[in-house]
Amino acid sequence: MPSSESNPTKKLSKIDRNILRILQRDGRISYTDLSREVGLSVTPCIERVKRLERSGYIQGYTAKLNPELLNAGLVVFVQIRLNHTSQENFEEFHRSVMDLEDVQSCYLVSGNYDYLLKARVADMTAYRELLGSRILKLPAVQESTSYVVMEELKETMQIAIPQS
Repeated sequence: MPSSESNPTKKLSKIDRNILRILQRDGRISYTDLSREVGLSVTPCIERVKRLERSGYIQGYTAKLNPELLNAGLVVFVQIRLNHTSQENFEEFHRSVMDLEDVQSCYLVSGNYDYLLKARVADMTAYRELLGSRILKLPAVQESTSYVVMEELKETMQIAIPQS
């Protein structure tokens, strides 16, 4: 059984976990409504939220935007293999991929490829442009494989928070 030191959620009270669940669902909820939902008065509720922010459980707040209305309706996952997996190539790739605004996520992965990217663009023409003139020109890129999303079944940023 993991200790509370290796499992930070063990340090959270039931009320703290409930606050996190509610804020994930609605980051704009008023402190009055939040305190009512968790069964606290407003001041202790605010103090708990501030403590959760200071301790790093809450890293920020954001708005979920409609990608279709913002001309970014096509999602593409791209596997990238580098020509040589050296620390220098990794660092150079890391720096360069940060400049690609259409790339929403980039993960260093194990397996046959080195990276998995998630890109969001307007359409296939925009993706071909991104791939040909930006992604394939990143440092040390040897090969890529693309997966175009035909239908998005589920996408969430919410993290499952254990009850206890």
